[in-house]
Amino acid sequence: MTADTKQAARQAVRRRAEELVGLSERLHADPETAWEEHRAAAAVPELLDRAGFDITSSYLGLETAFHARFGSGPVRIALCAEYDALPGLGHACGHNLIAASSVGAALGLAAVADDAGLTVEVYGTPAEEGGGGKIELLDRGAFAGVDLAMMVHPAPVDVAEARPFAVSHSKITYTGKSAHAAAYPEAGVNAADAFTVAQVAIGLLRQQLPASARVHGVVTHAGDAPNAIPERTTGRWYVRAETLAELAALEPRVLRAFEAGALATGCELRIEPESKPYAEFRADETALGHYRTNALALGREFAPSGQAARMNRASTDMGNVSQVVPAIHPYIGIGSLPATNHQHEFAAYCVGGTAERALLDGAIALAWTGVDRACPPRPIEGPR
Repeated sequence: MTADTKQAARQAVRRRAEELVGLSERLHADPETAWEEHRAAAAVPELLDRAGFDITSSYLGLETAFHARFGSGPVRIALCAEYDALPGLGHACGHNLIAASSVGAALGLAAVADDAGLTVEVYGTPAEEGGGGKIELLDRGAFAGVDLAMMVHPAPVDVAEARPFAVSHSKITYTGKSAHAAAYPEAGVNAADAFTVAQVAIGLLRQQLPASARVHGVVTHAGDAPNAIPERTTGRWYVRAETLAELAALEPRVLRAFEAGALATGCELRIEPESKPYAEFRADETALGHYRTNALALGREFAPSGQAARMNRASTDMGNVSQVVPAIHPYIGIGSLPATNHQHEFAAYCVGGTAERALLDGAIALAWTGVDRACPPRPIEGPR
């Protein structure tokens, strides 16, 4: 039964190939950043709607989230569709492909839902790039009772297991006092200097940080005129660690560096979390094994460990989902090397031939993995 069911799922994906590629291209040409994905949140469920899914827009009160559901079987399979883009870089992380492959996998599973005893769900999850959309959905009751949550993420090469860092995202604001930089410099309180002090302190702190820790950020506003002491500066900073527990111990040390900037300059400091922290990923080993087998059957090749495979360490709010329900988050290669994620060159690779193959292979591999969850392959019996 499983082989016939998988073949039917693959055929269902292939029949929709042109439409799935069109969806990916549409998203790629019209990037929208976190919490602003209004056109994407309308476009992504269109194919599902036509295939008979029940669609809920503005899901759980989030304007750019949606939920789609098909079937009534006892095994609930969830596909996560991300579609937010990066500021200034567009779809340089390939979320256009994530959305299209999740829709494709859902269509493949819908075609066999009755035979396999499935309920197929697609979660449109906004704001993965720093906004924690999946965490907001979890807090509102999403994913409850799901048997397996899945998505596949573009990368330079194929890597099955996600091992992302836990991460916190903070907005940093210093407020000082403006003054004429030449005539009355002593009257000013320099908010740009506060960031300089903080970044020097963070640089010195790195010597005492675990090798796996990451601290990085950008100053988004540093003043308005060269002849005026900057009175207000802002930045966005990330702190990453192996686990949420390690992050909880590490983050206060980093935040003290920002406090040092305020103390040294006399500025006021405001630190605002941009989302709840992203958790490390907990992969469902059985489902991950099924995905590996299915991807290999499609002709995919998993890369050995090395620089090209390091995208599997990137943080994701799918980690929080994996703490609540069984989940996998494999990476699928689009043949982009030497270009890697979050580069303009990588965005260019997220459409075209290798991207299209990755989209369809990812959709089929996920659909087959959903079938395996519902109808586990029988073990091969040895001689008695």
